[in-house]
Order: sequence, then C-alpha cells, then structure tokens
Amino acid sequence: MKAGEKAVIQVTGLYKVYKVGDTKVRALNGVDFNIHRGEFCAIVGASGSGKSTLLNMLAGLEKPTKGKIVIAGEHMETKSENELVAFRRKHIGFIFQSFNLLPTMNAVENVALPLTFQGMDKSKREKLAEDAIKLVGLKKYRKHKPTQMSGGQQQRVGVARALVVNPEIIFADEPTGNLDSRTSEDVMNLMKKVVREQNQTLIMVTHDNHLAEYADRIFHIKDGKIIKIEDKRESAESGSVESEEKE
Repeated sequence: MKAGEKAVIQVTGLYKVYKVGDTKVRALNGVDFNIHRGEFCAIVGASGSGKSTLLNMLAGLEKPTKGKIVIAGEHMETKSENELVAFRRKHIGFIFQSFNLLPTMNAVENVALPLTFQGMDKSKREKLAEDAIKLVGLKKYRKHKPTQMSGGQQQRVGVARALVVNPEIIFADEPTGNLDSRTSEDVMNLMKKVVREQNQTLIMVTHDNHLAEYADRIFHIKDGKIIKIEDKRESAESGSVESEEKE
C-alpha cells in the first residue's frame, strides 16, 4: 500500500451479540482491520465462526452491537435502514452463491438491473451492462437467459452485475459454492483479474481454504475473532509465508 493511503474499509472494536433464550452468543467478539482499495481479501472460517455475520455487518445488512464500520468515509453503524439501502445501491456490488439471476431476463437485462433501481435511463444502463458483459467474456451470450447458460456462465453474469454500478466494494458470499472445482477456478481467476484491471476492492467469504488462496490477504476467523491475517503478496515476494498472528 502507498504511504498515507486511506483505507476504504475501517473496522474498529466490532461486536455482535445475539440473545438465544437466556444465553448470549458472541458472533463477533472484538474485530479490528483495515482494507485498502484494489485489495482482494478473503474471510475464511468454519461454519459458526462469525464470517457471514461479519459480511452482513460490512454490507450494512445487520447492525453491530458495538463498534465502528467506516466504508468510503461513511459510518455504516449510524445509518438508518433507508440510508443503508441507498448506500448499497450506489457503493456496493454483491456476488451470490445461488447467482440470483431473474429467469425471464437475458444476461444484459440481468446485469442492468441494479442500474434500473438507480433510475438510470434505458440506453445508458444497457450500454454499461454490455460493457460489463464484455469484461467477463460473455459477449456471445449477452442475449441468453439463465437456463441457456452453464453455472459458470451464470456466475460470470453475477460478477458483471456486481461490477456494473462501479462499486466501492464488491462482497462475494461463497461465490463458487454451487460450481464444480474446475469452474470454481475459472470464476476465481476471473474475479482476481477484474480486481487487478478495474482496481476494485473485493471481500469474499468462504469456508474453503483453497479458494481463499486466490486472495491478496486472508483473514482467518474463529469464535468471532480474527486469529490470523496472511498476506499472500508478501509471501510471493519473499518466497516465504508471512502472517500476522492476532492476540
């Protein structure tokens, strides 16, 4: 990172406590980290580790019990529900495990959907959607509907849809969970390429350590705490595994 470069995500003292009957469950138990523009970060952990809760917090889908989340200079924890919806539409792209494409729409129409919600006129949103489809290598399939495409192609449409709003952050929740291993690798390589070429910031949640290896940094989460951060770029440069243990 360049000296003095401001983080695009700043998380400070983040806690999430759920009440289950008379029991308090700490889903997040004091989480701190920064993420910079152009980084591909993976949050990896077993089921129940807190990784999905953390993603929901970052995306403004759940409120923290305590702590601060600053994205693109704006405090997520103080926003109202309507403000969070408006923020997500403008600044955040999502890639889902189940693709979430509308079956009645073709690839371009599915990609253009977030721009429709923004109220953009038809010709402009179609142009941007066409550009995004081209970026993910699906120009030939632009008029195909989801049922006419493979799982990998559908997920490429999902990546294009996340990119079309030129978001500050892209969140990916188990993005290859419904794909076979070879197709998963294709999609992961595509996401890595897009992050590099578009200088995008991508946060991926996965339980799969192998998929996490595609990221620049890997945040290992256990029992609601980040126990280790691996920097794969330092590893590649030095030829050794560099990691930062968290107390």
